[in-house]
Amino acid sequence: MKNDGWNFEHTYSQLPPIFYRNQNPATAPAPKMVIFNQNLAQSLGLDSHTLSSKPELFAGSALPHGAKSISQAYAGYQFGHFTVLGDGRAVLLGEQITPNGNRVDIQLKGSGPTPFSRNGDGYAALLPMLREYIISEAMHYLGIPTTRSLAVVLTGKDVYREKILPGAVLTRVASSHIRVGTFDYVHAVGTPDDTRIIADYSIWRHFPKLENTNKYIMLLREVAKRQASLIASWQLAGFIHGVMNTDNMAISGETIDYGPCAFMDSYDPDTVFSSIDTAGRYSYKNQPKIGAWNLSRFAEALLPLLHEEQDEAIELAKTEIDYYWEIYNKSWLSGMRAKLGIMNEEHDDIELVTKLLELMKTYKLDYTSTFRTLSYPAKTSPLSSISDFTTWQAKWQARLSRQAQNQQDIFDIMQRHNPAVIPRNHHVEEALAAANHGDISPMNSLLKALYRPYEEHMIYSQPPKPTACSYQTFCGT
Repeated sequence: MKNDGWNFEHTYSQLPPIFYRNQNPATAPAPKMVIFNQNLAQSLGLDSHTLSSKPELFAGSALPHGAKSISQAYAGYQFGHFTVLGDGRAVLLGEQITPNGNRVDIQLKGSGPTPFSRNGDGYAALLPMLREYIISEAMHYLGIPTTRSLAVVLTGKDVYREKILPGAVLTRVASSHIRVGTFDYVHAVGTPDDTRIIADYSIWRHFPKLENTNKYIMLLREVAKRQASLIASWQLAGFIHGVMNTDNMAISGETIDYGPCAFMDSYDPDTVFSSIDTAGRYSYKNQPKIGAWNLSRFAEALLPLLHEEQDEAIELAKTEIDYYWEIYNKSWLSGMRAKLGIMNEEHDDIELVTKLLELMKTYKLDYTSTFRTLSYPAKTSPLSSISDFTTWQAKWQARLSRQAQNQQDIFDIMQRHNPAVIPRNHHVEEALAAANHGDISPMNSLLKALYRPYEEHMIYSQPPKPTACSYQTFCGT
């Protein structure tokens, strides 16, 4: 039988049984391909032409050549409260070894009940899976570390939520699905030896250069560095994850689990899109703090490995949390400098950035288009009619004059750091509404623009018209 390019290994399922359960996906009665990511498939070494016509492999009705499906065990601090979870509606098919030697997980999401389903049915609806496809691909082309989406397939089986919805399965590609919640779980129900096993595996999988160092402290440091850099990139792009529970924090530093996420339109640090985040725990402004909070839970799980004396282990962990903030602040300010064309460093740069954001909040200006407009000197800025902006602009221009780059180089730099196209909420909803009626062409048009986010687009570069209604997103379970 032709394997269509599948090249699976199964190192995770060689770990002790505490970390997973063997689990086959449910059979889909009538699988139908909705969308298939040809470019991603080719980069994985897969026969994209053949596989795009085999929806059964991406719906759970048949397993790809060499697959061995499991569901992973993990827990999570959900809105601050510890809960034992696990893959309640997903199976890991294996680790694909790509032509360039990378190891990536291939997971089916929405593939039916597992031992971790609790009271859920294990299935997923079409529109949330398409939404994850759109947003994750947009993040990739913006250069933000992320899981990817290989395919979305209709199962032919309805799912029951507030109403009856068509069921679907998303094929997700990730560096791994090891989460902070994986360590939370082992810390709660396992032994220090179990923690050491998953820590050693994580180092082997993601941080092999740590093998000959004080590796558990350095594991914490590397995860801190990746999370700080990731969350800074979210803030710079105006992205709001929505549910930053520890089970949604991958130690690889990739964005994972696109539930109630969205990109901000008008700048407001208090922005929340999730319908369930009524207290604003995961608002835009809180994302960096929650990143540090989640990292602290990771550090707690690692304490027995950091030092035999708990007090000393805690002090070592605190040092790495401080390091997280150091990397976050440096990454965010460096990114803001680039968005404003600033290529050297001055002490007052933070004040210049902060003042601009204050103006944007006060006058309810669109986050993405304001920065993009500043990148083009011939364009009229939405700030130009605001008297306060004149003072800020004069300081900005004076700041730019104190560096070596000429004006054209400065604006070229800004245009490479300020996207023209993001997955605007109204365009995403339009694409999903059409897909719900069987028309995938608006989604394909949107994706085509998102693949070139730094190029102007007549339709997709435009912010939405003002509305009195607040945009809400849902977990999509």
